[in-house]
Amino acid sequence: MKKHLLLAALLLAGVSAAFAQNKLTAQEKKEGFKLLWDGKTSNGWRGAFRQDFPTHGWEMKDGILTVLPSNGGEEGGGGDIVTVDTYSAFELRFQFRLTPGANSGVKYFVTEAEATGGKSAIGLEYQVLDDERHPDAKLGRDGDRTLSSLYDLIPRKNIPAAMKPIGEWNEGRIIVRPDNHVEHWLNGYKMVEYERGSEAYRQLVAISKYKNWKDFGEAKAGHILLQDHGNKVSFRDIRIKTL
Repeated sequence: MKKHLLLAALLLAGVSAAFAQNKLTAQEKKEGFKLLWDGKTSNGWRGAFRQDFPTHGWEMKDGILTVLPSNGGEEGGGGDIVTVDTYSAFELRFQFRLTPGANSGVKYFVTEAEATGGKSAIGLEYQVLDDERHPDAKLGRDGDRTLSSLYDLIPRKNIPAAMKPIGEWNEGRIIVRPDNHVEHWLNGYKMVEYERGSEAYRQLVAISKYKNWKDFGEAKAGHILLQDHGNKVSFRDIRIKTL
């Protein structure tokens, strides 16, 4: 009897946890957050460089938004997705889960104005990566392509406590203040901070893969993007507050 009660309690806890996904807490509502993904539909999202949502390559199931595995390359199966709306100063919170060897990213200030040769849309990128297994972590400069780094520009801080095993859910945060101060957070730890548009920032762009794009990352507003890099990566609890 006790075993049956314990099993029932565990199942109920699992249902409650699933039900709580993609819901704002009372505090988040008070602070002005809103859901950026409703947990069920593609409302508010579309494919990058297109007006509709991809018909394949992405899955929405049990409150989880997943990039399905394909070829391991940029614009893998269904391609990147972007928010319909654009944002300037904001705080973005999102949960993500990596599979072994996976690569993805969360980009911001995406304008879709740059010619990319059919590759992923251009924007400032919060790197989402399995650092141990994916080769991109060892490319770039001084580790600036590792998890939570500003991709190809600024390496994240070395904070072991911020790292979780592959397969567990992580909490990411991107904060862009009205004065263009930007922060990347991972599991409660500040990993990166910089001043968008500053001379130091522009010097980093000049020695990066973005050097050929005029005023890279300095648009007044842009879309939020979830990247399809051909690997399985999942997202949930995506919410945003305008600052």
